[in-house]
Amino acid sequence: MAHRAPDHIDRIVAEWRRERPELDTAPLAIVGRLFRLTALANGELSPDLADLGLQPGWFDLLAALRRAGAPYERNPTELLGTVLLTSGGMTKRLDRMVEAGLVERRPDPNDRRGTLVRLTRQGKETIDRAVELHLANEARILRVLSAKERRELDGLLRRLLAAVDPIDE
Repeated sequence: MAHRAPDHIDRIVAEWRRERPELDTAPLAIVGRLFRLTALANGELSPDLADLGLQPGWFDLLAALRRAGAPYERNPTELLGTVLLTSGGMTKRLDRMVEAGLVERRPDPNDRRGTLVRLTRQGKETIDRAVELHLANEARILRVLSAKERRELDGLLRRLLAAVDPIDE
């Protein structure tokens, strides 16, 4: 295996080892790299999404509606389960998305007091383009791993998530 230069996380771990040698810093290295990779990947995708007129957080909501299948709608409670927002934050975000012409609200025919949020044609076209860019970005990031390594990483991450994610319990 070729020698590689220390990365940002290696430097953080080394500093902790110097200052607190009694601590096991192995978890810091792994979780730190996961967080850093997530931040960097999001940073690379953000300009593409901004070019499509999407503000931060809009992608996840549009994607949740698109994945619902025709007629591409969900109630606000279902959408709230797809993002980390308060109900007030969700209302504000949806208001801005309505103003942008990406979604519309309509009465829920099964609940007199309820509403449904539906993708507009513009919203569907936007999320279809955004998801293509998103997947291409993810594929580009993962191209340094072989297909076998990607499967192994996916399995390991799945196990970690199952241990900590209350959504899948």
